[in-house]
Amino acid sequence: MTKKTKALLAAAVVVALAVTAGIASLVVGGSGGPSTDQAGAGATGTPGTGIPTPQARTATEIGEDFLDDYVDDDGRVVRRDQGDDTVSEGQAYGMLVAVAVGDEKRFDAIWSWTEDELVRPDGLLAWQWKDGAVVDDMPASDADVDAARALVLAGSTFDRPDLTTSGVDLGIDVLDEMTVSTDVGRILLPGPWAMGAGPWSYNPSYASPATFAQLGEASGDPRWAELEAGSRAVTTNILASTALPSDWAQVRQDGTTVPLPSADGSSGSVQYSYDAGRLALRYAESCRPEDVALAASMATVLQRYDELPMQLDLGGQSVGSDQSPLAYAARAAAEASDGQHDRAAADLRTADDLSQSTPTYYGSAWAALAALQLEGTSLGACSPLAVAR
Repeated sequence: MTKKTKALLAAAVVVALAVTAGIASLVVGGSGGPSTDQAGAGATGTPGTGIPTPQARTATEIGEDFLDDYVDDDGRVVRRDQGDDTVSEGQAYGMLVAVAVGDEKRFDAIWSWTEDELVRPDGLLAWQWKDGAVVDDMPASDADVDAARALVLAGSTFDRPDLTTSGVDLGIDVLDEMTVSTDVGRILLPGPWAMGAGPWSYNPSYASPATFAQLGEASGDPRWAELEAGSRAVTTNILASTALPSDWAQVRQDGTTVPLPSADGSSGSVQYSYDAGRLALRYAESCRPEDVALAASMATVLQRYDELPMQLDLGGQSVGSDQSPLAYAARAAAEASDGQHDRAAADLRTADDLSQSTPTYYGSAWAALAALQLEGTSLGACSPLAVAR
């Protein structure tokens, strides 16, 4: 089924549901989210209940669709809307989705391509590949940590000790080359370029407590537990001073933080956007209640909007009109963490609807990952919507 056909089918479902519910105005194929007063009405579920309709796709179906649309025959995850390049983050997302849906063949293809094209002599992954060659070999720690997690999970899921070993080894390289100790614990830096004496550039959405716990269990390396503690302390500091996290921040030796407009602080504006939106998803799947509480704290401010913008200031005011599946996926994670399971399910459906009507690599990846992280247990034991059932 082509993208255009899928979008038309999705639009047809939206129209039918809108008529049934008596909704007077609905833009077919638009990017609006559910009303916070009637979570789940219309295309995302039974009107006013937030319960998914029979037309809602399963997390596995969403994941398989992402793999079909963005992974080529060689195992390369192609950013089709961004010049057909590939980034290490995308390879890691593809590996996570493949193991979550149980597709060993596709997992092997993605990892094999990654090994052949992106693995550097030090074991870390080069960030960007285009037109047959690496064009930026600086690693990005979120990609490497996600890839290490995917390898460890695949080792268990597919009974492949070789994959577990590869994941543990990649994780050790991350610990050695992209983490530092602060007074409140170890933190993950965005890349080797950020190492050195503090204060340090920091991306709050790179920290993943569930990933750190899984890699710690697989490797026995105590530094993963240190990363859990340090990340929790820094994230707590961030959310104690602002309603939403910023895409980038600076962390001082004592663990205090300052929002930054960009990785080096030299340009842009401080905002909650395409990076920071991942934080709620990272913390919602943790098995530690204190981590889940951090994700839950973001729910109220994100529920101010029927159509949730992707770009907000740190108090929750809109600073842009972009619509993205990630915005609704992030709100779903916060809502699920807060016990608002019907609203979370409705927002996941909205994220999926938007990824079909306006497909992009990044939006589709997070629509898939969010559904798999929040609704299933293939990526971890503490998925909030799965636990609630």
